[in-house]
Amino acid sequence: MAKKLAGKMKLQVPAGQANPSPPVGPALGQRGINIMEFCKAFNAKTQEMEPGAPCPTVITYYQDKSFEMDIKTPPASYYLKKAAKLKSGSKTPGRGDTVATVSPKQLREIAEAKWKDLNANDVDAAMKIIAGSARSMGIEVK
Repeated sequence: MAKKLAGKMKLQVPAGQANPSPPVGPALGQRGINIMEFCKAFNAKTQEMEPGAPCPTVITYYQDKSFEMDIKTPPASYYLKKAAKLKSGSKTPGRGDTVATVSPKQLREIAEAKWKDLNANDVDAAMKIIAGSARSMGIEVK
């Protein structure tokens, strides 16, 4: 018999750094999910990723207290800030003030890293999506 779905939740957890402290512990605890089991499984799955990279995670939990997790790639903004060596994007994007530039080569690398989570048929379309994110952050592609 299939498991009875209790719900889904989304968390953004740093790769390899899940621990029972807030915000992870309370979010899982109030839904009856085993916190230590989640932390161990999450850290094991993200150990090959760059430590500290924010990983959007969709957790599907069931009434028998079991769960499944789907770990996505870090957001495009994370990769863009890393490529441009920025702390944050522009305060006023689209008004002519660019805070940094990225090369098309860097854009392609980011698009290939995000490929599985993007709604694109080829790398060129993925690059356009990432270029749009860069533009909205005040980063110019040259």
